[in-house]
Amino acid sequence: MADLKVRNLKKAFEGFSIIKGIDLDIHDREFVVFVGPSGCGKSTLLRLIAGLEDVSSGNIELDGKDITEVAPAKRDLAMVFQTYALYPHMTVRKNLSFGLDLSGAPKQEVKDKVENAARILELDPLLERKPKQLSGGQRQRVAIGRAIVRNPKIFLFDEPLSNLDAALRVQMRLELARLHQDLQATMIYVTHDQVEAMTLATKVVVLNSGRVEQVGSPLELYHHPANLFVAGFLGTPTMGFLTGNLGQTAANACEVKLDARANISLPLATALAPGSKVTLGIRPEHINIVPAGEGLLSVTADVSERLGSDTYCHVRSQSGEMLTVRVRGDFAPKFGETLDLSFDTAHCHLFDDSGKAIDKRIQSAA
Repeated sequence: MADLKVRNLKKAFEGFSIIKGIDLDIHDREFVVFVGPSGCGKSTLLRLIAGLEDVSSGNIELDGKDITEVAPAKRDLAMVFQTYALYPHMTVRKNLSFGLDLSGAPKQEVKDKVENAARILELDPLLERKPKQLSGGQRQRVAIGRAIVRNPKIFLFDEPLSNLDAALRVQMRLELARLHQDLQATMIYVTHDQVEAMTLATKVVVLNSGRVEQVGSPLELYHHPANLFVAGFLGTPTMGFLTGNLGQTAANACEVKLDARANISLPLATALAPGSKVTLGIRPEHINIVPAGEGLLSVTADVSERLGSDTYCHVRSQSGEMLTVRVRGDFAPKFGETLDLSFDTAHCHLFDDSGKAIDKRIQSAA
């Protein structure tokens, strides 16, 4: 078992608050990803769990034992850093075994653990090489292998793929996902890359300014964001937003009068009063370009990004707000062209003036 509990965790540097009272449960065998913009506190939170930073207040429990004041080496955790931190004068085999050798582990045990890690990570042909003879992806696998041989209760990853090129990042993402399945281990992973968060995690923790904005599965956060921040942060390209005011409301529907000179009816109940300021959110895949005169919203084409399988058309509404439309790869409108758009209203999101989501699931259950 490897269950981690964080309770009211706070961290301040020279009076400046970085982590502002975080409560979090991480369960055995979960792959938990901390994601958020630069400076949100995700790496600091990971370092607090690892014991590399002192806690200002709050506590951390591992399998029911308080480890808040326990030294990092005795927490039974293993950390993989952004930099590989390999010993350049040692072979891959020696890099893998070094920590075990220092601890005085029996030689046969060390040999077995190194060979097992090498097999899992396909490092067998590289065991006698030195780091300078390895590619970036191979070096990162060695760094991961060094954690595997320790057989920790939890693996901690601090942006381990950020130094790799795009192709290697994709390859290593797949390898990490397979590794999680093979080891059936608990993993905590820090990244600013939402693609890594969406593809790797069983649970995503979205952080902002030292606080947890939302916790849930990748698809739960994608389809049911709790607020404007989560909605705008997760997704590539990001969700588009249009401001407006609430019009008429009914038991299971409401009208939104957009500042972009359009009215839209949503299959969504709300307790907000008519006239309340709201923001409508819509993802690129839920917007369609339709023939002139048949759309909900008239916009002007801006730049287009052609990716082969898809084209992302960036358009500007009459209120100046930008939207992104996902269309087939062989289509791209001319810059400045007028387009008509329709929305899939079942997939529209609505947020109140404070940025909190008006949750369809809660409203429909009420």
